[in-house]
Amino acid sequence: MFYILAATTSSVKRATFGVTYTESTAQPTHRAVVRSDRITRGELLTWGPAGSATGLLWFDGPTDAVATLLDGVDGIVDSRLAAGDGGTYAFVDREEYEFDAATLDLVDTAGVAFVPPLVFLETGRLRFEAVGPSERLGAFHRTLSEAFDAEIERVSGFRRRTEPAAVTDRQREALSAALAAGYYEIPRTGSVADVAAALDCATGTAGELLRKAESSVVRAFLSA
Repeated sequence: MFYILAATTSSVKRATFGVTYTESTAQPTHRAVVRSDRITRGELLTWGPAGSATGLLWFDGPTDAVATLLDGVDGIVDSRLAAGDGGTYAFVDREEYEFDAATLDLVDTAGVAFVPPLVFLETGRLRFEAVGPSERLGAFHRTLSEAFDAEIERVSGFRRRTEPAAVTDRQREALSAALAAGYYEIPRTGSVADVAAALDCATGTAGELLRKAESSVVRAFLSA
């Protein structure tokens, strides 16, 4: 059966859900994040069957910490790690999906589309996004709340993603240097001068590169 929605952005909504698990109800990788003293966030970026259940994850810690974390997760057949984006990417092969049958059935019958990533937080909270008509998102939330401590954190209109921001190679270098220097940390631990030193350019030039890059990124985000 097919349904036709009115062609307006208000017809389709994007909702951010937050689900708080106890240590006993969290899925294994999330439980490992909660227990870790070096990892505070994991993101399941994509997944799919490939003989076994294969997933690509990202963790906010170094490769040795991620290796230790994954060593403590039952059911992992193999993993390949690569440092990147301030943390570690992990390709993980499992014997089966980590989510139990009841959770998979809930997802299968939700009637909405799920948008990666699934975010595992050290607090035991799982955050994810779903897209669909408001009534279906509401129905899914009610069903989800019957099984878990769940809430809708945010609702917005849905629009397809536009092309990435037009950032030059030099501007990208400036953003990378700023991130590495702690310029975007809270509280800030790096300065424009640190970026200039990393790029071997004048402080004014580094500041201009950052402003132009940030402008492109913000404009692209707000138009998405």
